[in-house]
Amino acid sequence: MFVALLVRIRRLRLGSRLGRLLDVARRRISTGGDRGSGTVWVLAGVVLIWFLAGTVLFVGSARVARHRAQSAADLSALAGAAHALAAPERACLRARDLAGANHASLVRCVVRDGVVDVRVSVRLSLPGLGPRFALADSRAGPR
Repeated sequence: MFVALLVRIRRLRLGSRLGRLLDVARRRISTGGDRGSGTVWVLAGVVLIWFLAGTVLFVGSARVARHRAQSAADLSALAGAAHALAAPERACLRARDLAGANHASLVRCVVRDGVVDVRVSVRLSLPGLGPRFALADSRAGPR
């Protein structure tokens, strides 16, 4: 308000042309040349937050699937090792059953000298990337 009063006083004193120039300068100062830039910054911030949230969700889902696969592999190897010495032909069947109970698939099972080596996969579904698989290996036996 005070600036506008000074501009009007100067316009009366210095003539109409200079007064108009001062008036234009006052309007530019009061409205600013960056009108609407706050909206752009807020929009950029929201996009960044959504991107970070999506990244955290993708990484979290992958880590959970990896841990599930490792747990299923460990339990399958232990279940197979319980039968490895007495009935080696049943060790892989038992390991496959336990992997299925943990919502995993037995990819590989090898029984050698009472030691059971297994590889287990867990299906992971990520939006936009399609189905993926988390793999885990485990070994169990008397040694």
